[in-house]
Amino acid sequence: MKFVRTLLLALLFGAAKLPALAQAQYTPPSVTVTNPLSKVHYQYKWELYGGIGYAHFYGGPNLIEGAGLGGPDIQIARFFSKKWGVDANYRGYFGTSPTEPNTYNIRGPFVSEQFAVFGPEYRALSNKHVSLTFHALGGTAYGDFQRATAPLTTQQVETQLGLYGNQWTGAGVVGAALDLNRNEHWAFRFEPDATLTHFHNPGVSSGIQAEVAISVGIVYRFVPRHMTPAEIKARAARKKAKEDLKKARGHRSLFHPF
Repeated sequence: MKFVRTLLLALLFGAAKLPALAQAQYTPPSVTVTNPLSKVHYQYKWELYGGIGYAHFYGGPNLIEGAGLGGPDIQIARFFSKKWGVDANYRGYFGTSPTEPNTYNIRGPFVSEQFAVFGPEYRALSNKHVSLTFHALGGTAYGDFQRATAPLTTQQVETQLGLYGNQWTGAGVVGAALDLNRNEHWAFRFEPDATLTHFHNPGVSSGIQAEVAISVGIVYRFVPRHMTPAEIKARAARKKAKEDLKKARGHRSLFHPF
């Protein structure tokens, strides 16, 4: 009986020590949380934007009802400092336009306007979360208003349908771009703009068309990858090895010219 009591006491004592022993032996793994925005900076040179745009447009000088057009918006920007850069932009808007009542029974023909503009942009706000830039671009635009009206002549399109004739014109785009950063390379962009064109028909006063445009899409920034100290050291070693090999070949050619 004495042996049994001793054994029970030893078991109870051991059971009481088990939690403390287990706690002392267990070491929780270290977890490193990486913030994807921690590497965001604005020292890069190039960025590319691709998005979908919408514009409200009047396809003729006297049309009461406007057209909602949509299409691609592609921009490439070159920054010369953290704040200043230049932007080249192609944007195309495609859709159907109302017409004036006509005897040809043409309703909602296809129309489009395409811009090629270039100009400066200024980054007014920048931090790891957002970037806000303003731009003022100028260039040219082409309006296609007769693709779906054949075989009507340009004069019939202008006088009977109330649309513009196909033409090139000067163009401008003024607006801002708000980028919501995801990491140092990728951002989501929301861009409101005013587009300026001067489409006109002969003998009709139309003035400058100032329209509202909106674009949303994705920005990719060409941020150079920062090398680690080990990579810098290895690169220097490779460079030195190439220089040594070049010198060795030069010495060898001196002693063995032929």
